[in-house]
Amino acid sequence: MKINGATFFAMLVSAANSLDNNKDVINNMNVFPVPDGDTGINMTLTMRTMKNIEGNETLADCAKKAADIALRSARGNSGAILSLFFRGMSKAFKGLEEADSADIARALRKGYTEAYKAVMNPTRGTILTVMQATADAAEAITADGGYEGDVEGFFEALVKTAEEALAKTPDQLPKLKEANVVDAGGYGFVIILNGMLAVLRNDPIYLLNQTNDVALEATFSEFNTEDITFSYCTECVIQKWEQFKGEDTAGELHEFICGIGDSVVFVDDEEVIKLHVHTDHPGDVMEKSLKFGSLLTAKIENMREQHSALVLKTEKPTPKKPTKKYGFVSVCLGDGIADAFRDVGVDTVVHGGQTMNPSTQDIIDAINATPAENVFVFPNNKNIYMVAEQAAKLIKDKTVRIVPTKSVPQGISAMIAYNPDASAEQNFADMEAAIGNVVSMSVTNAVRSATVEGEKITDGQMLGLVDGSIDCVADDAGECLEKLSARMTEASFIMVFCGEGVAEEDMTEAENIIRKAAPMADVSVMYGGQPLYPYIVSVE
Repeated sequence: MKINGATFFAMLVSAANSLDNNKDVINNMNVFPVPDGDTGINMTLTMRTMKNIEGNETLADCAKKAADIALRSARGNSGAILSLFFRGMSKAFKGLEEADSADIARALRKGYTEAYKAVMNPTRGTILTVMQATADAAEAITADGGYEGDVEGFFEALVKTAEEALAKTPDQLPKLKEANVVDAGGYGFVIILNGMLAVLRNDPIYLLNQTNDVALEATFSEFNTEDITFSYCTECVIQKWEQFKGEDTAGELHEFICGIGDSVVFVDDEEVIKLHVHTDHPGDVMEKSLKFGSLLTAKIENMREQHSALVLKTEKPTPKKPTKKYGFVSVCLGDGIADAFRDVGVDTVVHGGQTMNPSTQDIIDAINATPAENVFVFPNNKNIYMVAEQAAKLIKDKTVRIVPTKSVPQGISAMIAYNPDASAEQNFADMEAAIGNVVSMSVTNAVRSATVEGEKITDGQMLGLVDGSIDCVADDAGECLEKLSARMTEASFIMVFCGEGVAEEDMTEAENIIRKAAPMADVSVMYGGQPLYPYIVSVE
């Protein structure tokens, strides 16, 4: 038995569906409890695009088209690694109309090699480890003609090896063992192999939730922001007070919710109340809810801002020919932060960051829209760097350099270091040096309960991060910022970006906290508008 283009395409579709069906499980394996561009989503969005190719061609053509579209759609480090893996496979399949087990073994090796060489500091216990074990096994069992006519049996052996390698990842990466999970990316890779094997067994995986594709392809620019009747999507789960225990005891709250907005969903259960409403008065919803019980979870999202951001994101930048020597692209979330980057000289802003990792194509479009011979890109997030690197490799008519910024403060600092009279090489060196002179701090909420370096963190608590690592935990954002301020005492310049939903009085309080901790520093507090992170702080 051999696989041809049609079979390989069916294997890709089945793998993509399998990944899609399990993306939430993969997301929940992330050991770091901060809001992030989750692994499951990034891998799914990268793999899903392969379903858009033609499947009735040679194996070589099918593999190349799949790799090309995945590379441009890749999101996050896990998506970039996955796209490079399939790119390597396509190179090994070049010129082949069909492949046997030995051919597939060579493709798996090439896939692993392509992915491995793109990672700056490979770590044992990750998706790369599972890929390597799979490639090693594939070569070993086909070395003497094994499984020559049995691709299904060959894949069964590979899946078993991959699962065994995945089970060992907690022993290779201490943070996995501490969280009692296997590597999320490695788990996703095993899911992909199982999806491919399902086709060989004549039992392909189908997408369980058919609404996903429709939702992702919706055109948000078809209606105006003004058409949104109410501004805030408000949700909460309420643990009932003792006197309200039992079903249908919160009719008064239900009536209130129905009168304050639309899109109401209300569940009045024995122990809890779950409600959802679109309203202009989310605070009133919370206050009224507290009469019936304690808030277990609460979420308020500004739908007007979200819609404006989605429309902005879907408007593809217009390519521009070079009219100057240097240009700059920055990835960030928040209107205020975007304005700050433009104020210091950035030409093109890519809407993205935590929880919304841009694709390779998004960054390619931004580079093409920047009218310069030399373009510097600031990813401002460690999970975007690899995708930016791949975008740079696909640009042929401009020289592109990816500045290794991992945060907004690093990006701002790097941009300020720019000297229009210096060479491109000198500017890059100066930007790298500037990154090392800034400390990035931020406040966010824990999105899941976890134990990190021995400290127990509860879902919903506020986390203080220093250069991406958890430094402190508190019950509210102000307290968390105050704890972080103890690290600012020797600073000479401090800049604070306040996120969406931070009230003016809270901004004033944040400034007072920081001025008290660092009386000699030049302190600047401004609206950033970033979601999920009430405060992002640059300390120099």
